[in-house]
Amino acid sequence: MGWGKAELSLTLLGDKAMARLNRETFGRRGPTNVIAFPLNMGLTAPGFTGDMPKTEDRRPKTGIPTLMLGEVVISLETTARQAREGGWPFQELLDFFLVHGILHLLGYDHETAGDEASMTEKTWELMGVLYPRLRGNGLGLKD
Repeated sequence: MGWGKAELSLTLLGDKAMARLNRETFGRRGPTNVIAFPLNMGLTAPGFTGDMPKTEDRRPKTGIPTLMLGEVVISLETTARQAREGGWPFQELLDFFLVHGILHLLGYDHETAGDEASMTEKTWELMGVLYPRLRGNGLGLKD
């Protein structure tokens, strides 16, 4: 993805804490599976070709401090419940939500049909790297 020197924070919560975070952040009731908090708004992944304007390659250069992308927060209880309901191994679904959150940190989104298509394509490309049997599949989950 071009961000080998970048860092992010990962927080794993239960549903109660996630519901509170979801309410305080978005005004939504109940827990969600993943929330991402980018620290570099407007930063996009190198070579990003979605509906967002392209930016120059902003990968960290040698000698420059590591770039902090942001924070990904995942509810373990929601992940476990959705894994059971969807018949997916817990670890695979947890990885899916982590990939989804990281893509949000890199500027991907799903606000429009075009944005969603770009994000879905990149998500399954990366999941196919982690789990080759998943290439071309979809979970049909919304965050």
